[in-house]
Amino acid sequence: MRIAIVGGGLGGLAAALFLRQAGLHATVYEQASALREVGAGLVVPPNMVRPLARLGLAAKLPDFAVRLEAAWEFRRWQDAHVLSVQPMGDECERLYGAACYVAHRADLLALLQAALPEEQLCLDHRCVEVRQDDGGVELTFAHRGGHWAKVTADIAVGADGIHSAVGPALQANVEPRFAELCAFRFLVSADRAPEMALRPVQTLWLGPGRHLVHYPISGGRLVNGVAIVPAGEWRTESWTAEGSVQDLLVEFEGWHEDVQRLLAAATETKRWALYDRDPLERWTHGRVTLLGDAAHAMLPFFAQGAAQAIEDAESLAACLRGTDAASAPAALQRYEALRRPRASEVQLMSRGREIRNHLPDGALQRQRDLELAQGEPLRQSAWVYAHDGEASPSMPPAGA
Repeated sequence: MRIAIVGGGLGGLAAALFLRQAGLHATVYEQASALREVGAGLVVPPNMVRPLARLGLAAKLPDFAVRLEAAWEFRRWQDAHVLSVQPMGDECERLYGAACYVAHRADLLALLQAALPEEQLCLDHRCVEVRQDDGGVELTFAHRGGHWAKVTADIAVGADGIHSAVGPALQANVEPRFAELCAFRFLVSADRAPEMALRPVQTLWLGPGRHLVHYPISGGRLVNGVAIVPAGEWRTESWTAEGSVQDLLVEFEGWHEDVQRLLAAATETKRWALYDRDPLERWTHGRVTLLGDAAHAMLPFFAQGAAQAIEDAESLAACLRGTDAASAPAALQRYEALRRPRASEVQLMSRGREIRNHLPDGALQRQRDLELAQGEPLRQSAWVYAHDGEASPSMPPAGA
């Protein structure tokens, strides 16, 4: 059976690896001429570590990722007062059988690419059209030199991100929802960062109208930072758009000196407007389906975008195992039925956290801080972290 995967990101490469493990051959078509870093740091939670372990790759995470000893260390914007902190490390492994890491996206991408045979990855293939009939799918690709190529497959998987070229084949596009926020993303060398930012901790600074997240990556050699601020006139939805470090510094004037030092150490920053989409009514039509951000683009506040894509990849392979070209469309429907409810719930839960994070100083802020001090986010997120793709899908408890 011929399987075409459009998009060579984490989800697309993972899908090819899981399909290979299931005895199926898939070719990944990526528009870039080389796989490269887009997005910098990300969280690798237990529900992402377990699938990587089944691919035989999790043992390599300590080579470049940082095992979190604490997460959700909420600090007050002005005086660095710790509002709440969640021990991770051994506690996370005890509860969920896997650690929680933070890593550079490029390192994770390289890990997956190294495990995939070279002939299963076709670079410089930008998908421009997808057509299907009862017998198969025809994909048209453009190359940088002005050449065109047509590929036929029994099924096609759109793993090509928030601006998916495959989505229109399902009539699955929905209007983006603007969060009225933008994100500054930056990396700082460890020798220039404040000492507190080098700890194996995911730290969130909360303040009026904005917040900042940072944690070490790349074996501790870099600190990844993401600042969420009001968008103003910024509307560009791209991880590669250049931002201004000076603009970033202005946003956090008056904040604690550790924040000021970390931001001042940045030499460049990317800036993108934050949009998400409502959950799609369907991911699958005939022989075409979606995966990852193409299926469930979400805001970054729940740190689950990459993990949900990896979950998708494992479930897709499980549903296609043992199928042939004739039975593939039914298998894709099973995949959607298995994954869409859970991924949509995570997508919706990723909304609204910025409102709580950005409360102005006052009574509501004090109430929030009290609730943070009393919370147990590791246990409260059990329905996310305990998910096992080899078992039934996990859903949030009622009222969550």
